[in-house]
Amino acid sequence: QAQLVESGGGAVQSGGSLTLSCTISGGIFRYRNVGWYRQAPGKQREEVATIFATGLPNILDGVKGRFTISRDNDMNTIYLQMNSLKPEDTAVYYCHARERDGSDYWGQGTQVTVSS
Repeated sequence: QAQLVESGGGAVQSGGSLTLSCTISGGIFRYRNVGWYRQAPGKQREEVATIFATGLPNILDGVKGRFTISRDNDMNTIYLQMNSLKPEDTAVYYCHARERDGSDYWGQGTQVTVSS
């Protein structure tokens, strides 16, 4: 059973920055892809950024140019650098990992609140 432990959420003003971290048990390369989702109140969970085992990233259009996903293979950790934050980025952010057989694992979620 995979364990995903997130950190780095918090409250910032519009235009501010935050970096989320997620340490993933078993090694990043065990998974087909790892990344971040978010869920705002009353909305469905959406994929924000994913990085595949090949290193290829996929970023949600609405955050391109502001958010960057990266990984540290030695530390089994992925990061989401979020710049120029907007109030609409307010959500609970979840770390996600998908095994090669399609099994999904989730972190506990970390709150990001952006005030105007």
